[in-house]
Amino acid sequence: MAEIVHDTLPCGIEYAVEPMPSRHVVCFQLRVLGGLCAEPPDRLGLAHLVEETLDKGTLRYDGRALSDAFDVIGAGRGSGTGRETTTFTCTVLPEHFERAVALHAEFLRNPTFPEEVFRTNVDLAKQELLTLEDDPQGLVDKRMSRRAFGPVLGRHPLGEAETLDRATRDDLITFWQRHFVPGRMLLAVAGAVEPRRVAGVFEEHFSGFAPPGADGRAGWPVEFSPGRTHFEKQLEQEQIGICWPAVDVTHTDFPTQQVMLGILSGGMSCRLFTEVREKLGLVYWVGAWQDTPRGAGMIFLGASTTPERCDRTYGALLREVDRLAEDIEPDELERAVTGIVAGYETRGDGTNAHCRELAADLFFFGRPLPTEEKIAKVQAVTIDRIRDYLSRHPRNELCVVTLGPRPLTAAAN
Repeated sequence: MAEIVHDTLPCGIEYAVEPMPSRHVVCFQLRVLGGLCAEPPDRLGLAHLVEETLDKGTLRYDGRALSDAFDVIGAGRGSGTGRETTTFTCTVLPEHFERAVALHAEFLRNPTFPEEVFRTNVDLAKQELLTLEDDPQGLVDKRMSRRAFGPVLGRHPLGEAETLDRATRDDLITFWQRHFVPGRMLLAVAGAVEPRRVAGVFEEHFSGFAPPGADGRAGWPVEFSPGRTHFEKQLEQEQIGICWPAVDVTHTDFPTQQVMLGILSGGMSCRLFTEVREKLGLVYWVGAWQDTPRGAGMIFLGASTTPERCDRTYGALLREVDRLAEDIEPDELERAVTGIVAGYETRGDGTNAHCRELAADLFFFGRPLPTEEKIAKVQAVTIDRIRDYLSRHPRNELCVVTLGPRPLTAAAN
């Protein structure tokens, strides 16, 4: 595999290219350092509206014509609004790479934000918020996020109905002008393309776009709110969410945290599934995961159970976390490590996955991080390291959210 090239273009875009000559496609991901955190507090949902409206009309194309232009070259593309970034991804044949970049530059540099499209997207976002009311797990995730990360990092992409109603087309233009500039863009490219060509194509199409100032690189503070909150909703099931502070992806303890979560929730042999679901029969589903904005981390436990079993389920979830410091077996450790390594070596072998991983490295580490380095750190995790991690990062403050017909009555643990 050719060496990854990492540099900054004169126009201000920081980029990394992983040449993969044997592949038949090129994938690129452009991350704009402007997401939910950058929204005005009274205009929540604005970043999502910008993302949804950007490519629906430009100086040269209406929305249909732009979509047709991408279809002509067989480009597979997508976009998404995150806490700290708005992301645009494209996969295309190498011979159509420059055309795909030119089309992205067209809607990123020259959007017209048609009023009728903007209004339609506001209505669609409000409809999605209404639909969310019928998604118990989605509601718990939304409410947990606000309590886990605070009013800024914990924002929901759809915003709120009242803030969507305040948004105007001028707000979209102001947000775009402020954040969609090359100095706030991170670019990752993987596939059958040379770094020199990537640099030349992006510089040609993005130079002169805006001043290359490089702000937006600092993370946002977490405002964790421990305690219990219950949301009454007449359901047949009870949703439980639990979280506590953890380490971020750049922390030396992060690989240990990965393995620990693999033991808890890394497949059908994991502890939560076998102990809480299979042996005790307490839950319909159960899981553990992490969420890691820049400079912060949070561990989550989630389960769906019956209202009558809510207290028992809550206690069982926390007992499984506590037991990690007492009785991890070598085969559990090996299974978790193998699963994580396999993820790096199999799912991560696709061109798209290489591109996404490269973009994440630029965002979190400020540099490409070799996969071999990540694997070596995971393989170095031992039972003693997990015990040491748990002693230094205890779950001594919990945020607990329940949704259903009855609140928890179990004593806090």
